[in-house]
Amino acid sequence: MTDSNRPVHQAPSCDDDYQPDTLSVEAAWDRILQDVSPVHGSERLPVRSALGRILDQDIHSTVNVPYSDNSAMDGYALRGVDLPSQGDADLRVVATSLAGHPYEKTLQAGESLRIMTGAPMPAGADTVIPQEKVERDGDTIRIDSTHRAGQNVRAAGEDLAVGDCVLSAGTRVGIAELGMLGSLGLVEVSCRRRIRVAYFSTGDELRSAGAALGPGDVYDSNRYTLHAVLAELGVEATDMGVIPDEPAAMEQAFSDAASFADAILTSGGVSVGEADFVKDIMQRLGEVGFWKIAMRPGRPLAFGKIGQAQFFGMPGNPVSVVATWCQFVKPALRRLMGERISRPLSFRVRAAHALRKRRGRTEFQRGILERNADGELLVRTTGGQGSGILSSVSLANCFIVLPHDADAVAEGEFVEVQPFHGVMS
Repeated sequence: MTDSNRPVHQAPSCDDDYQPDTLSVEAAWDRILQDVSPVHGSERLPVRSALGRILDQDIHSTVNVPYSDNSAMDGYALRGVDLPSQGDADLRVVATSLAGHPYEKTLQAGESLRIMTGAPMPAGADTVIPQEKVERDGDTIRIDSTHRAGQNVRAAGEDLAVGDCVLSAGTRVGIAELGMLGSLGLVEVSCRRRIRVAYFSTGDELRSAGAALGPGDVYDSNRYTLHAVLAELGVEATDMGVIPDEPAAMEQAFSDAASFADAILTSGGVSVGEADFVKDIMQRLGEVGFWKIAMRPGRPLAFGKIGQAQFFGMPGNPVSVVATWCQFVKPALRRLMGERISRPLSFRVRAAHALRKRRGRTEFQRGILERNADGELLVRTTGGQGSGILSSVSLANCFIVLPHDADAVAEGEFVEVQPFHGVMS
C-alpha cells in the first residue's frame, strides 16, 4: 500500500462532539474538589487586614450583641404593665436617654423615659412607643390602648449571644463578616496564608503589549485576564510571561513554577496540535488527572499536579479561559485557599430567542439578562459565541447554561443562567 493510500489516523479535535475519555462537567467538578485540599499554614492579622481572607479558626462571641436591651426607635420607654387595656393613659416623662448615655434609675409606675434609637433600656422598662404615636404636653405623654408590651425593644444578644459560633473556619471575610468581627471588639483573627499561583501563556504566535505584530502573531490577552481574576481572588500571583512552543523551555518553566507555587495555571498548549507538549511534560513531572471536559467553550482543560503544585492547563482561546476559570479553576483555588465552596448560583428564566445547541456537551453561552417592558426577566445571547470572541464576555452579564443532554432551545423556553455577579467576582 502506498503512502497515498494508507489509512489516515484521525486525531481527536477540539470540535469533536463526543470522545469516550471526556468527562462531564459534573464529573470534572467532583474530581477537582476530591483531589484539591487546603494548603497548610496560617497567620494572625489585624481585623481590617483580614478582608478577603479565609478564616482558619471558628470565631465565637465573647460579648452579647447588642450588649444590653436597647430601643429600636426614637420614642418613649415605659413599663408594659402601664399600658391601658382600653382608652388612654397619661405617664410622666422623667428624663431623656441617648445612645451611650443610659438612664441610671429604675423606672417606676406611671413613669416614662424619652429614649433614642440604640439607647439602653432603663431598669423596669420593657416597651417603647414610637414618638409619632404619643401626644406630649410638657412633661406628660398620653398613650392609647393599641400598643403591646415588649414592642420596639432589641434584646441583649439578639444578634449574637456570648458563646455563639459567629463565623466558622473556611469563611471568606467579606463586608458583612468584617462588620461582625468589628462588633465583637476583636483586634486580630487567624487566617489561612495566601496561596501562591504561577501563570504563563504558551505559543510562538503570542506577543506582549507594545511589541510589533508580525504575520500570524496576536497579542496575548489571557495573561491580562488571569492577572485580573487572580488579583480579585487575593492570591500571591507570579506572571511568568510567554513560554515558546519548545519542550525544553516549557519543561523548565513548569519546574521553576513548581519550586515555589501552590498552583500553576497555563493557557494554550493543551489541545491536540503537533506543538502541544504539556501533557507529555505533566506525565514526566507529575500526575495527569484528566484532559478533556464535555463543555463548550473550554473542552481541553488539563488537570493534575506538577510536583506538589496543582496544575490547570487552560485552553488558549480567550473565552475558553474565562469559562474554565469560572466553572473549575476559581472554585478549585478557593478550596486550595481553605474556603468552603459551593456550585455557582443559578436560576431559571425564559430565553428571549431560540438558542442553538447540540447534545453531548454542556454549553456556557454568554448572555444578557434583562427585564422586558412587562418587568419579566429574559435572557438573550450577546451574538456570536465563538471561543475567540472575547467581546462576548465583555457585553454579557451572565452565562446561559445549556445542559449536556439538551437540544436546541426554543424562544420562550426556560433556561438556566449564572449571573456573573457570583461566578466572576
